[in-house]
Amino acid sequence: MRNRSLAGNCGIAVFVIALVTVALAFGTPNWLVSDSRIRGAKMERLGLWSHCFRSLPDPLDQYQRRFFVGCRWVYDPFTTGYDKIRGYLLPAFMIATQFFFTVCLIGVLISTILVLIFFLCCGPDQSKFEILIKSIGYTMLVAGISGSIAVIVFACTGNTDGWMPDHANNYLGWSFGLGVVGSVACLVTAALFLTESNIQTKKRRRFKESQARFELEEESKA
Repeated sequence: MRNRSLAGNCGIAVFVIALVTVALAFGTPNWLVSDSRIRGAKMERLGLWSHCFRSLPDPLDQYQRRFFVGCRWVYDPFTTGYDKIRGYLLPAFMIATQFFFTVCLIGVLISTILVLIFFLCCGPDQSKFEILIKSIGYTMLVAGISGSIAVIVFACTGNTDGWMPDHANNYLGWSFGLGVVGSVACLVTAALFLTESNIQTKKRRRFKESQARFELEEESKA
Protein backbone atom coordinates (compact mmCIF):
# COMPACT_ATOMS: atom_id res chain seq x y z
CA MET A 1 0.00 0.00 0.00
CA ARG A 2 1.31 3.45 -0.91
CA ASN A 3 1.73 5.83 2.01
CA ARG A 4 -0.11 8.76 0.41
CA SER A 5 -2.29 9.37 -2.60
CA LEU A 6 -2.27 12.50 -4.75
CA ALA A 7 -4.89 14.05 -2.45
CA GLY A 8 -2.59 13.62 0.55
CA ASN A 9 0.42 15.11 -1.23
CA CYS A 10 -1.62 18.06 -2.46
CA GLY A 11 -3.07 18.45 1.03
CA ILE A 12 0.42 18.86 2.49
CA ALA A 13 1.32 21.48 -0.14
CA VAL A 14 -1.86 23.52 0.41
CA PHE A 15 -1.42 23.19 4.17
CA VAL A 16 1.98 24.90 3.94
CA ILE A 17 0.29 27.80 2.13
CA ALA A 18 -2.39 27.93 4.85
CA LEU A 19 0.19 27.93 7.64
CA VAL A 20 2.27 30.74 6.15
CA THR A 21 -0.64 32.99 5.16
CA VAL A 22 -2.61 32.57 8.40
CA ALA A 23 0.47 33.22 10.56
CA LEU A 24 1.40 36.34 8.56
CA ALA A 25 -2.16 37.67 8.59
CA PHE A 26 -2.38 37.10 12.33
CA GLY A 27 0.79 39.00 13.14
CA THR A 28 0.98 41.84 10.60
CA PRO A 29 -0.70 45.25 11.05
CA ASN A 30 -2.15 45.78 7.57
CA TRP A 31 -5.76 44.67 7.79
CA LEU A 32 -6.99 48.22 7.27
CA VAL A 33 -4.75 50.78 5.58
CA SER A 34 -5.06 54.49 4.90
CA ASP A 35 -4.34 55.85 1.43
CA SER A 36 -0.71 57.02 1.60
CA ARG A 37 -1.48 59.85 -0.84
CA ILE A 38 -3.69 61.55 1.75
CA ARG A 39 -1.40 63.84 3.77
CA GLY A 40 -3.85 64.67 6.52
CA ALA A 41 -4.90 61.09 7.29
CA LYS A 42 -5.18 60.37 11.01
CA MET A 43 -4.75 56.62 10.72
CA GLU A 44 -1.88 54.87 8.96
CA ARG A 45 -2.70 51.17 9.33
CA LEU A 46 -4.05 48.64 11.80
CA GLY A 47 -4.04 44.91 12.35
CA LEU A 48 -5.64 42.52 14.78
CA TRP A 49 -3.22 43.37 17.58
CA SER A 50 -1.59 46.70 16.75
CA HIS A 51 -2.50 50.14 15.44
CA CYS A 52 -0.41 52.80 13.72
CA PHE A 53 -1.70 56.37 13.86
CA ARG A 54 -0.36 59.57 12.36
CA SER A 55 -2.38 61.82 14.63
CA LEU A 56 -5.46 60.29 16.18
CA PRO A 57 -7.33 62.65 18.53
CA ASP A 58 -8.56 61.12 21.76
CA PRO A 59 -12.22 60.26 20.98
CA LEU A 60 -13.08 60.77 24.67
CA ASP A 61 -11.58 64.27 24.86
CA GLN A 62 -14.06 66.78 23.47
CA TYR A 63 -11.39 69.50 23.53
CA GLN A 64 -8.93 67.31 21.55
CA ARG A 65 -5.96 68.06 23.75
CA ARG A 66 -4.46 64.57 23.40
CA PHE A 67 -3.33 62.85 20.20
CA PHE A 68 -1.96 59.36 19.64
CA VAL A 69 0.95 59.05 17.21
CA GLY A 70 2.96 56.00 16.12
CA CYS A 71 2.47 52.24 16.35
CA ARG A 72 1.30 50.51 19.52
CA TRP A 73 0.11 47.13 20.68
CA VAL A 74 -3.63 47.38 21.18
CA TYR A 75 -3.25 46.32 24.84
CA ASP A 76 -0.36 48.74 25.47
CA PRO A 77 -0.32 49.40 29.25
CA PHE A 78 2.28 52.18 29.15
CA THR A 79 0.81 54.93 26.97
CA THR A 80 -1.26 57.38 29.00
CA GLY A 81 -4.92 57.26 28.06
CA TYR A 82 -4.58 54.31 25.66
CA ASP A 83 -6.39 51.95 28.01
CA LYS A 84 -9.32 54.36 28.19
CA ILE A 85 -9.93 54.31 24.43
CA ARG A 86 -9.62 50.52 24.17
CA GLY A 87 -13.37 50.27 23.80
CA TYR A 88 -13.10 52.57 20.78
CA LEU A 89 -10.19 50.61 19.31
CA LEU A 90 -11.82 47.24 19.93
CA PRO A 91 -15.55 47.35 19.18
CA ALA A 92 -17.54 44.12 19.29
CA PHE A 93 -16.88 43.20 15.66
CA MET A 94 -13.11 43.60 16.14
CA ILE A 95 -13.14 41.34 19.19
CA ALA A 96 -15.12 38.78 17.18
CA THR A 97 -12.56 39.01 14.38
CA GLN A 98 -9.70 38.51 16.84
CA PHE A 99 -11.44 35.54 18.48
CA PHE A 100 -12.31 33.64 15.30
CA PHE A 101 -8.96 34.25 13.64
CA THR A 102 -7.17 33.14 16.81
CA VAL A 103 -9.20 29.91 16.70
CA CYS A 104 -8.12 29.58 13.07
CA LEU A 105 -4.45 30.00 13.97
CA ILE A 106 -4.69 27.52 16.87
CA GLY A 107 -6.28 24.97 14.55
CA VAL A 108 -3.50 25.43 12.01
CA LEU A 109 -0.80 25.08 14.69
CA ILE A 110 -2.38 21.87 16.02
CA SER A 111 -2.60 20.57 12.47
CA THR A 112 1.09 21.39 11.93
CA ILE A 113 2.04 18.73 14.49
CA LEU A 114 -0.40 16.23 12.98
CA VAL A 115 0.78 16.90 9.41
CA LEU A 116 4.41 16.39 10.47
CA ILE A 117 3.44 13.02 11.98
CA PHE A 118 1.51 12.16 8.80
CA PHE A 119 4.43 13.18 6.59
CA LEU A 120 7.35 11.77 8.59
CA CYS A 121 6.23 9.00 10.91
CA CYS A 122 2.92 7.38 10.09
CA GLY A 123 1.95 4.94 7.32
CA PRO A 124 -1.04 2.85 6.18
CA ASP A 125 0.25 -0.19 8.07
CA GLN A 126 -0.41 1.58 11.38
CA SER A 127 -3.85 1.29 12.96
CA LYS A 128 -4.24 5.01 13.74
CA PHE A 129 -3.33 6.21 10.24
CA GLU A 130 -6.91 6.89 9.14
CA ILE A 131 -7.79 8.53 12.46
CA LEU A 132 -4.77 10.82 12.06
CA ILE A 133 -5.88 11.89 8.58
CA LYS A 134 -9.45 12.53 9.71
CA SER A 135 -8.17 14.54 12.67
CA ILE A 136 -6.19 16.78 10.32
CA GLY A 137 -9.18 17.16 8.02
CA TYR A 138 -11.69 18.10 10.71
CA THR A 139 -9.24 20.36 12.58
CA MET A 140 -8.53 22.28 9.39
CA LEU A 141 -12.24 22.42 8.65
CA VAL A 142 -12.86 24.15 11.98
CA ALA A 143 -9.90 26.45 11.33
CA GLY A 144 -11.17 27.31 7.86
CA ILE A 145 -14.70 28.04 9.04
CA SER A 146 -13.40 30.20 11.91
CA GLY A 147 -11.04 32.11 9.62
CA SER A 148 -13.83 32.64 7.10
CA ILE A 149 -16.11 34.06 9.78
CA ALA A 150 -13.31 36.41 10.89
CA VAL A 151 -12.59 37.82 7.44
CA ILE A 152 -16.29 38.13 6.55
CA VAL A 153 -17.02 40.04 9.77
CA PHE A 154 -14.07 42.37 9.19
CA ALA A 155 -14.88 42.90 5.52
CA CYS A 156 -18.46 43.87 6.35
CA THR A 157 -17.74 46.13 9.33
CA GLY A 158 -14.05 47.07 9.39
CA ASN A 159 -14.26 50.08 7.11
CA THR A 160 -17.64 51.53 7.97
CA ASP A 161 -18.41 55.10 8.96
CA GLY A 162 -18.24 55.67 12.71
CA TRP A 163 -15.09 53.72 13.58
CA MET A 164 -11.70 54.69 12.15
CA PRO A 165 -11.44 58.30 10.88
CA ASP A 166 -11.47 59.11 7.15
CA HIS A 167 -13.04 55.76 6.30
CA ALA A 168 -13.59 56.91 2.69
CA ASN A 169 -9.80 56.98 2.25
CA ASN A 170 -9.17 53.64 3.96
CA TYR A 171 -9.06 50.25 2.30
CA LEU A 172 -8.55 46.61 3.22
CA GLY A 173 -4.82 45.83 3.23
CA TRP A 174 -2.63 42.91 2.27
CA SER A 175 -2.81 41.33 5.73
CA PHE A 176 -6.55 41.00 5.25
CA GLY A 177 -5.90 39.49 1.82
CA LEU A 178 -3.57 36.92 3.37
CA GLY A 179 -6.30 36.14 5.91
CA VAL A 180 -8.73 35.43 3.08
CA VAL A 181 -6.19 33.25 1.24
CA GLY A 182 -5.32 31.42 4.46
CA SER A 183 -8.96 30.72 5.33
CA VAL A 184 -9.67 29.35 1.85
CA ALA A 185 -6.47 27.29 1.98
CA CYS A 186 -7.61 25.80 5.30
CA LEU A 187 -10.90 24.71 3.76
CA VAL A 188 -9.14 23.25 0.70
CA THR A 189 -6.69 21.42 2.97
CA ALA A 190 -9.60 19.99 4.96
CA ALA A 191 -11.28 18.75 1.79
CA LEU A 192 -8.07 17.13 0.54
CA PHE A 193 -7.31 15.35 3.80
CA LEU A 194 -10.87 14.11 4.19
CA THR A 195 -10.63 12.82 0.61
CA GLU A 196 -7.33 11.17 1.54
CA SER A 197 -9.03 9.54 4.53
CA ASN A 198 -11.73 8.10 2.26
CA ILE A 199 -9.10 6.81 -0.19
CA GLN A 200 -7.06 5.15 2.57
CA THR A 201 -10.21 3.52 4.01
CA LYS A 202 -11.04 2.01 0.61
CA LYS A 203 -7.43 0.88 0.14
CA ARG A 204 -7.41 -0.83 3.52
CA ARG A 205 -10.73 -2.54 2.76
CA ARG A 206 -9.49 -3.82 -0.61
CA PHE A 207 -6.21 -4.96 0.95
CA LYS A 208 -8.04 -6.95 3.62
CA GLU A 209 -10.35 -8.49 1.02
CA SER A 210 -7.44 -9.54 -1.20
CA GLN A 211 -5.61 -10.91 1.83
CA ALA A 212 -8.68 -12.94 2.84
CA ARG A 213 -9.02 -14.36 -0.70
CA PHE A 214 -5.34 -15.31 -0.70
CA GLU A 215 -5.73 -17.14 2.59
CA LEU A 216 -8.76 -19.03 1.27
CA GLU A 217 -6.85 -20.05 -1.84
CA GLU A 218 -3.95 -21.29 0.26
CA GLU A 219 -6.31 -23.29 2.45
CA SER A 220 -8.02 -24.87 -0.59
CA LYS A 221 -4.65 -25.86 -2.03
CA ALA A 222 -3.65 -27.46 1.24
